[in-house]
Amino acid sequence: MGNKKVASILGVFFLVAIAGCATAPEQPVEETAFVNDYPTRDRVEYVLNCVAQHGGLTYITQYACGCKIDKIAEKLTFSDYDAAKTFSYLKGTPGESGRAFRDPAQSKSLRARLKEAEESAEKACFVK
Repeated sequence: MGNKKVASILGVFFLVAIAGCATAPEQPVEETAFVNDYPTRDRVEYVLNCVAQHGGLTYITQYACGCKIDKIAEKLTFSDYDAAKTFSYLKGTPGESGRAFRDPAQSKSLRARLKEAEESAEKACFVK
């Protein structure tokens, strides 16, 4: 009886090992943002800020704000999103210090892309 149990366990391990080796054919990498490259902390921060801007925590705002960050992630890589967010926060810095965040073409371009992605996501995720 013990040998049958050991054989059964070994058979299961063998099947799991074989199944684990099967992989899907490699797909070509596209030049688009990967939805899952945003760290969880940044997604949660975005959703909490979004919920606060839309009147507080309800099922609808929670769902729509989660949808919104997903839509933004489809359009911007995390590094572009993070840079655009940083430029947006710091563009209001007065004087010479703020010039580095307001004036460069990269800053203007990334801020415009973030704004467009947010507006598009707002329309797609919030029912009005």
